[in-house]
Amino acid sequence: MTAPQTSPPLKLVTDGDTRIIVTRHLAAPPALVFRAHTEADLIRRWMLGPDGWTMPVCHSDPRPGGTFRFEWSNGAGHSFHATGEYLEVTPTRIVHVERMFLPDPTPDNHVETRFDPAAGGTLLTMTMTLQSAEDRAAILASGMSDGLEVSYARLETILEGA
Repeated sequence: MTAPQTSPPLKLVTDGDTRIIVTRHLAAPPALVFRAHTEADLIRRWMLGPDGWTMPVCHSDPRPGGTFRFEWSNGAGHSFHATGEYLEVTPTRIVHVERMFLPDPTPDNHVETRFDPAAGGTLLTMTMTLQSAEDRAAILASGMSDGLEVSYARLETILEGA
C-alpha cells in the first residue's frame, strides 16, 4: 500500500527590499489550477482564508485590462475587499495589480502568478512586488502566509474532486 501523497505547505521567501515569492505544489494539472484562479465560481469556493469567512462578492474578468473585485466577510461584522486590474492572462501566467481595502487602500501590489507542471501537479509561484520595504513588512505582518496556506489547502481539496 502506498501512503497518500500530500503536498508540502507553501514556502515564502523575500527578495530584495520589496518582493515576496510564494511557492506551493498543488496535486492538480496546471490548466485546472489556472481556472481556479480566474473563474469567479471557483475563486469564491477556495480563496477565503481562515474558516468562517465567505466571499459574497466575487467578480473576475480575466483578460488584459479586465478587473476583479473580491469581498470577504466573516458574518460577524468584519469585512474587507480587494480590487485590481489584469495586465496579462495566459494559461501559464497571470499578471495583475491589486489593492487591498482594510478598510483603507493599500499601495498597489504587482503580482505575477505562474502555473508550471511539476511532479504530477502544478508548481504555483506567486511573486508580489510592493512599492517599499515598509509596504512589504506590513503585508508580511498581516498574517498573509497563514491565510494563503489555508486557502491553498482548501483549493487542493476542491481540485481533488474536479
